[in-house]
Amino acid sequence: MATNVIILGAGELGMAMLHALSSAAPFGTKISVLLRSSPTPMSPEKAAQYSAITNLKVTRVPGDVANSTITELAVIFKPYDLVISCLGFASGPGSQLKIAQAVLAAGVKRYFPWQFGVDYDVIGRGSAQTLFDEQLDVRDLLRGQSGTEWVIVSTGMFTSFLFEGYFGVVDLEAEDGRGVVRALGSWENKVTVTTPDDIGTLTARIVFAEPAFRNEVVYTAGETIEYGTLADLVDELLGRTVVREVWTVEGLKRELAKDPKNPVKKYRVVFAEGRGCYWDKEDTFNAKKGIEVQDVRDWTQKNLRK
Repeated sequence: MATNVIILGAGELGMAMLHALSSAAPFGTKISVLLRSSPTPMSPEKAAQYSAITNLKVTRVPGDVANSTITELAVIFKPYDLVISCLGFASGPGSQLKIAQAVLAAGVKRYFPWQFGVDYDVIGRGSAQTLFDEQLDVRDLLRGQSGTEWVIVSTGMFTSFLFEGYFGVVDLEAEDGRGVVRALGSWENKVTVTTPDDIGTLTARIVFAEPAFRNEVVYTAGETIEYGTLADLVDELLGRTVVREVWTVEGLKRELAKDPKNPVKKYRVVFAEGRGCYWDKEDTFNAKKGIEVQDVRDWTQKNLRK
């Protein structure tokens, strides 16, 4: 059982993970979080974050993944039994592989990499989202060694991402305020989603589960939903009929070709293709354990306004 744990990052997912681990950890477990040094004077948001971390009795550890070498990170990681990375693609290309290499170099007993997303094995190499290949590099590295146990938690998309206007699936400001729901690929296409809070809660349960999960991929899902069902749900909860559009794979690929470095357009193509972006909720860790999670209806009722 891990008794000395470090979380990398304290963004939306990192804070959810810290709250969940602090609540679920057995007595005597020490929890730390790796944070970059904060500029002074500190912003109100950063001050609130630091206060929340202090209230959780979590130790702040200074460190900068982007600007540290593998050796430097290994020195930071070495005292810990378990490393959980909540640093996503925003940490820069190469960061996921560098973190994994540092974890192995440090001889950490157990590692949960930042793979809280789609099923990269099913998507495979050469997808429209070029950063996904690095996730497969991390999996190959972990599977090719035996010194560090690893667990990958596949969660699907953050539920809120469906409702980000810039992503384009649900855009309530479009069409002169009428709102639009767009299907990526087709209305029958599916996507698995989980909220960050539920990811934190479920990951904490997985971390402390007995018998322990070892060297495997564990799936979660708040819900696996078709885009057509999502559009019906938005209509129902808003009490009006939104505009519906289908963004085909071919059309999205044409848009990406015009703007090949645009990360959002890369994601749209992958999700429109659908491969590796969903799985049956009945087969997930939370369903098998009977753990209650927030589905899309719950999320929309709490967050959407008519």
